[in-house]
Amino acid sequence: MKRRAFAFLLTVMLLCSLAVAASSGEHTTTVLFTHDLHSHFLPQSDGQGGESGGYARLKTALDRERRSHPEALTLDGGDFSIGSLIQTLYTTQGAELRTMGALGYDAAAVGNHEFDHTGLGFAEMLNAVVDSGERTPALLMANYKPAADNPRRLDIQRAMAAYGVQDYMLLERGGVTYGIFGLMGTDSDSCAPSSGFALEDMVSAAQRCVDALEEQGAQFIICLSHAGTNEKKKLSEDEQLAGKVEGIDLIVSGHTHTTLAEPIVVNDTYIVSAGPYCENLGSITITWTESGGKTLSDYHLTPIDKSLPDAPEITAMVNRWKGLVGGSYLAPYGLTYDQVLTVSGFDLPTPASGIQAGNALGELVADSFLWAVNNLEKDAPDVPTVTVTADGVLRAPIATGEITTSMAFDVLSMGVGGDGTSGFPLVGVYLTGKELRAIAEVDASVTPLMPAAQLYMAGVDYSFNTHRMFFSRVTDIRLVQENRRTEPAPVLGGGEQANEYAYTITHTDRTYHELEDERLYRVVTGMYSAQMLGTVKDKSFGLLSLEPKMADGSPVASLETCILRDENGNEIKEWYALAAYLQSFGEEGVPSRYAKPDGRKDVSRSWNPVELVKDPNWITVVTLIVLAAAAILAFFVIRALRYAHRRRRYGKKKTM
Repeated sequence: MKRRAFAFLLTVMLLCSLAVAASSGEHTTTVLFTHDLHSHFLPQSDGQGGESGGYARLKTALDRERRSHPEALTLDGGDFSIGSLIQTLYTTQGAELRTMGALGYDAAAVGNHEFDHTGLGFAEMLNAVVDSGERTPALLMANYKPAADNPRRLDIQRAMAAYGVQDYMLLERGGVTYGIFGLMGTDSDSCAPSSGFALEDMVSAAQRCVDALEEQGAQFIICLSHAGTNEKKKLSEDEQLAGKVEGIDLIVSGHTHTTLAEPIVVNDTYIVSAGPYCENLGSITITWTESGGKTLSDYHLTPIDKSLPDAPEITAMVNRWKGLVGGSYLAPYGLTYDQVLTVSGFDLPTPASGIQAGNALGELVADSFLWAVNNLEKDAPDVPTVTVTADGVLRAPIATGEITTSMAFDVLSMGVGGDGTSGFPLVGVYLTGKELRAIAEVDASVTPLMPAAQLYMAGVDYSFNTHRMFFSRVTDIRLVQENRRTEPAPVLGGGEQANEYAYTITHTDRTYHELEDERLYRVVTGMYSAQMLGTVKDKSFGLLSLEPKMADGSPVASLETCILRDENGNEIKEWYALAAYLQSFGEEGVPSRYAKPDGRKDVSRSWNPVELVKDPNWITVVTLIVLAAAAILAFFVIRALRYAHRRRRYGKKKTM
């Protein structure tokens, strides 16, 4: 009897607490989130001996979270494409969005890499997804529209309408009306030079969406932003957004590849990021009232790694995509998805962000471009050639062990060529010796402001001091020509094996030449890096300028005319240059010279006064003159002030 009474009392108390909660408008919201997935359908090396990612594992993590939170929303912050060989199906199959549909995503933002195939490629992808008839997430993009002068504007608008791309949406879930909208950031837009889209100010677009959603009854408002956060507040676009627009409850923040162990809170807006490449699944649970109060109930990141089993239905879907890639994209190259190109006895990690230093992977890639000029390009001109790659285009490390076709592609997976297929092509332009020095200066001076601009080159050696004056940091640069010759090494001892060889020895002879300021040198790089040459003037505040030229010295009218082609007229893609170079190593594997940086980029951090001022350029000279003038002026001002002070203190001497 007492047990029944206790149970009855407990039930009454529970009902009363629920009634109080209901009357106060208290709700609990769980959001599962990702961003910057970059087509990581399959697990990839994490560069530390393990692996992460893979959509079949992600599905397992999602299912576990949904069992605990049946009413959870699943959202993505953009850049769901470009990062693996399956992206080559982007315009024809829309594999990314179709797989996200199978994973149960409710909505996603659109990132800058969704426009690597230009605005028209984005439209073709949308049409392919619509034609599939499969369930896919809503796409939200409030401040990014086809530009008025885009010649394919109507085609793109039709595709967006057919898919249902919209500024914002209302979503009913668990008795709550959610308002969700998507934004593109300023830096993100600048990273999509071929989108053909126009950007509306983030703050004004966000305020417009918040006002409309509140008017339509949204109780909890979520922004899917492809703008990002940054340790430097002036570069942290999503923190600035939260500080300027009231009414946003949660921002899922993509683009900067940030991993936040705890949410950032600005003006009662929670900002969350789970890291790139499907490394983690983020989960945030917030208890909130309709009067505006919010309490963080739970926040955690679930690593997507070997501890999670593969969901078989997603595995089957991904294997189907792999088969389509092999039959369509790779067949003309004579390669297969998992084909082993060579082996490596050491890791080749991507560059450490923000640390100015050499990087063996970057040097390997730059060397592969030079190898492609000498071995793949038809009618390559016999002129001194320098090749360049940038930190920002090196998208994946290479781990110890077998190196496959897909792994080579992962390193250089960005972009699309003039042929409409995935992968940026190599382009060859001409720069003067003075401009080549400016390229090295970009590496030395712009990298601290923009880490993705760190460069790795083949064909030149150069040195710089990080403590010298901005845009006057390069202390030496010279052209390098390498001649490698391979000699067989005989087996020691006599007998039947006296004429056999156990291995070969490679000798490298280097010759150095000073750069001539007005002479033209050929520079080969990827299309994206070549496009960024035009931004050097802005990034250097007008102090550096590069003008890509043709062989005769005339300005390049279109980079399309500078694409490197093989003997069959096909574009030479960045990734294929790397893959072919790796394949040239054969069973012997990646040479040990790539186990660490080889010193072609010498970075000094010395405070030696002689090193800081030797060989100054005009920027340093002018700065030193200004500082000297300021010091002299300060000396005379201080002297005058002291003289005036003494006169006030002692007065004028009286004469008799």
